[in-house]
Formats: sequence, C-alpha cells, structure tokens
Amino acid sequence: MTDFKTGVLIVNLGTPDSPSTADVRKYLREFLMDGRVVDFPAIPRWILVNLIIAPFRSPSSAKIYKELWTPEGSPLKIYGQANERQLQEVLGDNFIVKLAMRYQSPAIETSLTALRDAGVKKIVVVPFFPQYASASTGSVYEEVMRLVTKWQVIPEISFVNNFYDRPRFIQGFVDNATEQMKAFDYEHFVFSYHGIPQRHIRKGDYTKSTCKFGSCCDQITPKNQLCYRAQCFATTRLLVEKLGLKEGTYTTSFQSRLGRDPWVQPYTDVVIKELPKKGIKSVLAFSPAFVSDCLETTIEVGDEYKELFEEYGGEHWELVTSLNDSENWIALLKELVLEQCGKEQLTEAV
Repeated sequence: MTDFKTGVLIVNLGTPDSPSTADVRKYLREFLMDGRVVDFPAIPRWILVNLIIAPFRSPSSAKIYKELWTPEGSPLKIYGQANERQLQEVLGDNFIVKLAMRYQSPAIETSLTALRDAGVKKIVVVPFFPQYASASTGSVYEEVMRLVTKWQVIPEISFVNNFYDRPRFIQGFVDNATEQMKAFDYEHFVFSYHGIPQRHIRKGDYTKSTCKFGSCCDQITPKNQLCYRAQCFATTRLLVEKLGLKEGTYTTSFQSRLGRDPWVQPYTDVVIKELPKKGIKSVLAFSPAFVSDCLETTIEVGDEYKELFEEYGGEHWELVTSLNDSENWIALLKELVLEQCGKEQLTEAV
C-alpha cells in the first residue's frame, strides 16, 4: 500500500453556528456578500446586504432556525459530520476526508489547510450540490481556487461538477419515497428545486441564444448541459421514470426567491395555490436540489408549503426526506471520489 494519501474535501452550503439572531445575521452577511449569490457590484451589494437584508431578515430567520435546531445542533451540519465519518470509513486509510461549509464553519480554508498540512498528494473537491449553479458549485470552485493560489506548493486538485443524473442519486430519493407511496395514494407529485435569478441563467448562456426559459430545458444538449434549470428538469424526468409516474401527475417548480427580479419559474408557491383548484387534494413533495435536510426542505417545503396547500383547499401534503446519511448517498460519494483518482488508488480502495 502506498504512503501517499488523497485528500477529499466535501462541501455543503453552510449554516449559522447557532439559531441566535447575531449568528444568523453573521451567516446571512457572509452568504449574501458572495458576488456569485448576489451578483451586484461590490458597493451596492454591501449596502443592500449589511444595511437592509441582514439587519431586517435575521430576527425572523432566527425564529425559523430555532424551529429547525436539534439538541445536537443544525441538521445540515450533523449530517455533514456523519458523511465525513462514513466516507472516511468506506474509502479507507489512503484518503483523508474533511468536511467544510462554504459559509461559516468548518470553513473551507480550515479544512483545506488541514489537508495541505497532512501532506496529501491530491485533493478531490465534492460540492454537495446535485445540479450545477454559479451561486453554489461555482462559488465553491472559486473559493477553493482563491485559497490555494496563496500556497507555495499546490497539489493536483480535481472537482466534481454535478451528479443530478447519477443512478445512486436518483435511487436514493426513489427509495425514500417508496414507503410513503405505498402508505398513501398521492394524486400529484411536486419536485421543488431551489430557485435562482433568471439573470444567472442568462449569464451562463454563452451562446446568447439557447436559454428561453421554456422548452429549451426539455432535454440536455451540449449547449445547455451546465444550465441549472435544464439539469433540474432532467432530474425530474429521471425520478419520474424510475417512480413510474404518469404524465400530468407531477410538476417541476422552484422555491426561495428573493427580491423583485424574475427568478426561474414556475414558482412553487404559485403552483401550490393552483393545485386544489384542479381538484388535487394530496401531494408528495420532493426537494432534489438538496442532499441534506435543512431549513429549505424541512421548514419551507415540509411545513410552510403544507400550510399553504391546506389554506387553499388541499388535504394531504408530505415531504420526501433528503439523502442525509443513507447508504445510497455514501456509496455515491465514494463513487464520485474514486472516479477522480488514479488507477492505483482506485484499485486499492475498491
């Protein structure tokens, strides 16, 4: 067995260190000051985030985080720490696995430095975002590259770009939904993805002619293969096929929009209001843009959308859990890491 080790950096979005207003405000400031998230010029972005959004949103957001918090802490961080341990176990001694959060702790810089100081020969970076978006995967890439350019010696670094179409990813959600579908005969299925501004999609359309926010997302092509919206619709198609759903019984939509500018559509809250008008009384909801349950899944989709659905006449709304610490997810992580490795380590780790 070789003495050379490969570092694995697994990165999720992040979470406040506590549900206190001060920690939530700190998290929001770091998150929203990222130029790939709020893509305004630096000075207007600073004014918007630090004088308007963070001060006014942090108290209400803190109340929501308190609903989500467990005695052990933030679910997103708890699952991340479990994933770090699980992946280390299945990869073995030739690998060093470190968890990082794009915002707050453990910081990417801290975890990267630990891998560097351990003398790894190569670093594999796995952002926990199934579909590529500039504001998520792209931001992780940028931060890792910003940090390592300061190093005197830079090891080989490779990145996982997306995994929305990987069989284990799809099967993970299918397995989680199966028992719920056996227990209840749902009339409709909503696949709700995190939203992003339409301008982010347009900026990524280097052809300046592909993105129409419509039928251009009906299939993955060389021109739209890295388009977030197209990858989301592709995820839905794969899940629909695996679940055996009938045409007309499902909807792809987007949640969590902020501000007045148009975001990718259709909007989940708008879709929900229309479903009862069509006589649909029961819905099973999926959040396939998230691999770990968090505020956007448990609270937004699981609780707030349930209340909205019932307010407009719906009767039964359930959320399919994310991959969290499941065997499918850990097996997929191992698969993604090994694909980035050379033949020698691949053989030893399998």
